[in-house]
Amino acid sequence: MNKDCSLEERIISVLKSIYDPEISVDIYELGLIYDVKVFEKNKIKIIMTLTTPNCPVAESLPLEVKNKVKSIQKVKEVDVVLTFDPPWSREFMSEEARLELGLL
Repeated sequence: MNKDCSLEERIISVLKSIYDPEISVDIYELGLIYDVKVFEKNKIKIIMTLTTPNCPVAESLPLEVKNKVKSIQKVKEVDVVLTFDPPWSREFMSEEARLELGLL
């Protein structure tokens, strides 16, 4: 990866490598990532949601996000916050994701 990429860009790149197991679209394009914050000393806070509160990957997906982001060089700490406010809806999906799923 290009060294000139910001830490946030590298985090987003990693998030785009994580796929929702039920939908063949990455979690970033799917709109499951609400916010990525980079604090001083390279502490990261990611606010994310799931497609439904009783999603089968409710336990494993946030952990996968945390572990993959933590593996980025320079990242010291990762806090993944799971929220359902606002609840996820198709409107959060990128145009690319909607196109991929035939929703456009």
